[in-house]
Amino acid sequence: MVPHVADATATMQAQWAAQVRREGYAFVPAVAMRALLERTAALSDWDALAASWDRLAEDTYLARTGRYRRRRHAVFSVHADGTVVHQPHQPHYQSPVYNPLQGGIERWFEPIESALALGASLRCLLQFGARLFGSLAPSVRVWRVEAHQFRIEARADMPGQPTPEGVHRDGVDYVLVLLIARHNVASGTTTIHAADRRLLGSFTLTETFDAALVDDARVFHGVTPVHALDPARPAYRDVLVITFARKSGDEAPPPA
Repeated sequence: MVPHVADATATMQAQWAAQVRREGYAFVPAVAMRALLERTAALSDWDALAASWDRLAEDTYLARTGRYRRRRHAVFSVHADGTVVHQPHQPHYQSPVYNPLQGGIERWFEPIESALALGASLRCLLQFGARLFGSLAPSVRVWRVEAHQFRIEARADMPGQPTPEGVHRDGVDYVLVLLIARHNVASGTTTIHAADRRLLGSFTLTETFDAALVDDARVFHGVTPVHALDPARPAYRDVLVITFARKSGDEAPPPA
């Protein structure tokens, strides 16, 4: 990366990081987000990654509340120097404190396809997130990162629930939500709330690469149901959710 491009990228990242530090969240429009990512690394397999949402597996853990969600999952370690390590497949676990609907159990989802988990686009997103959130938590040397592919489907007789657990926190440090696609749906508005559930802001991810950056330790978030515009046609909202949690014992010691 040439120096002036690197400087511009650092400035843009600093602006969004400052908003997260100040407000607990930021909405990053698609044009800005894509520019930041492309200045981080090449998105050479983006089309293949986006197409993989058509191959997500059904989330059977939601059987009691409705089969409207498809997903895949992967876990990584991302180091402060940008090194990304794809971890062996493992379950997703949340405490009931953070997810009263499905917390307290190990949920095994189908893995993100290996070629894509190791591909350029997902690696770029992981490195971008680690760099931006690392500027907010500079003592973190290694992040535990979970990537979730979600497709929320809206049907004629049932809206899709992006956050069936309601307004919540994920129990991590930071969250990056990236819109992949919206097809034939309305609503799906992201809401950000203070600890007392007071509304702090809202926005709707509508364009591919629209993104939300969330300080999960400070604010709560939720997403309103999505409804099919034309009930006779497929309707869905595709997002990639990447969570960043500091690994216990992996923080750098304070300066002497």
